[in-house]
Amino acid sequence: MSSMKVINSETATKNNTPSVVYIIQEIPGTKTGNPKINIMGAAKYGVFKFLLPELSQIIFSPGPLIYKLRQGLKNFNQRDYLLLTGDPAIIGVACSIVSDMTNGRYKLLKWDKQERTYYPIEINLYEKGEIDDN
Repeated sequence: MSSMKVINSETATKNNTPSVVYIIQEIPGTKTGNPKINIMGAAKYGVFKFLLPELSQIIFSPGPLIYKLRQGLKNFNQRDYLLLTGDPAIIGVACSIVSDMTNGRYKLLKWDKQERTYYPIEINLYEKGEIDDN
């Protein structure tokens, strides 16, 4: 995988260490040593844990990939973050798995192009709020 700092999330939970930023897929170009984007700004939210290699795809048999995601996310908790990188179908599955584990409450990191920084976004799928009809 990548040369960025990776942590075993089981150790993070046991040792009360910082939050974990779960990066769904390695950044394209990582294997050749030339990643297309720089995600180091996300490191202020926690230590990186990469879930899948950059070329992973869901094609005809998603079962093995879903199993691998479940294993990688098994220690995800509400203080951790998702960094949504890679194949949109895989991103959807990862969000579904995390939502299932956390009763619809989790955090992700959103890149702001204008400010050139990541912002945390808290997701609560079951929040009871008003819908703006405008």
